[in-house]
Amino acid sequence: MSNLLLNLRHVPDDEADEVRALLDARRIDYYETPPSRWGVSAGAIWIREDGDAALARQLLADYQAGRRARAQAEYAAACRDGTVPTWWTMLRDEPVRLLLVAIAVALALGLVLLPVWLMSR
Repeated sequence: MSNLLLNLRHVPDDEADEVRALLDARRIDYYETPPSRWGVSAGAIWIREDGDAALARQLLADYQAGRRARAQAEYAAACRDGTVPTWWTMLRDEPVRLLLVAIAVALALGLVLLPVWLMSR
């Protein structure tokens, strides 16, 4: 019976490729289901053999722990270097975009609060 290893919803392509390479390197037999046409299912990686499922889950857990550690180290380095985007850098780099987003948020908030304001009159 097949076992679900990884749901591919919100999984970046590089991570899915690395998981496939990890399974190939360990010669674990797997298959993929494609995403549905309307976005109901995002696709998945499945392990064919029950005996390989526990090993595949352990390999995935180890891989994800390493990936998380690398991402945290990269973020910490970006914080030290001052290259992490902040509101001020976004305002400096893209003032029109930030202004349009602020206007859109204000319009949405106004539409939400309009019925409350009309009811209180």
